[in-house]
Amino acid sequence: MKVALGVDLAGSSARPTGICFLNEELVAETSIVYEDKEILELAFSRKPDIIAIDAPLSLPKKGRFRECDRELLRRGIKLFPPTLGPMKKLTLRGIALKEMLERRGFRVIEVFPGGAQDVLGIPRKSRGVNRLAESLRALGIKNVPLEASPDELDAVTAAYVGILYLAGEVEIVSGSDGEIVMPRGIKKRL
Repeated sequence: MKVALGVDLAGSSARPTGICFLNEELVAETSIVYEDKEILELAFSRKPDIIAIDAPLSLPKKGRFRECDRELLRRGIKLFPPTLGPMKKLTLRGIALKEMLERRGFRVIEVFPGGAQDVLGIPRKSRGVNRLAESLRALGIKNVPLEASPDELDAVTAAYVGILYLAGEVEIVSGSDGEIVMPRGIKKRL
């Protein structure tokens, strides 16, 4: 059975990183970790088919935004530039984690849960954690904890995009300086 690992990466190991393993039957297992070594240990222990990281995994060649970021902005999906203060720290951590995982044979993609939630027609966590959790359950995802943190819910969304990627149901928004994997089309308005 195919499994995706969703990682809602924090910019610092002092802050919580949401983790979700999601199988193709949409059964979720969530947790919180802090250190990169914890993420690596989880990946080694479960050997997911895809790792979907919520963090920019490249820097723009010039300016504040990458070409893929500009395309999402053009489509009305709001995001922060990867070079902005705390986002740059997150981006550098994401790039390093991706390199560590790929060196060990894992397939890694960049996802953007907030944008994926927009495309899927479900609310972002800023509109209410309970609303987001209910909407993820309405998509058919099982075991979304009632007490899940916002980081865990974004990790569930990241893992869901990973499962869609494995099924070929995504769009890769790309440019010369990076790419973001997004769900294909609007699935449902909740």
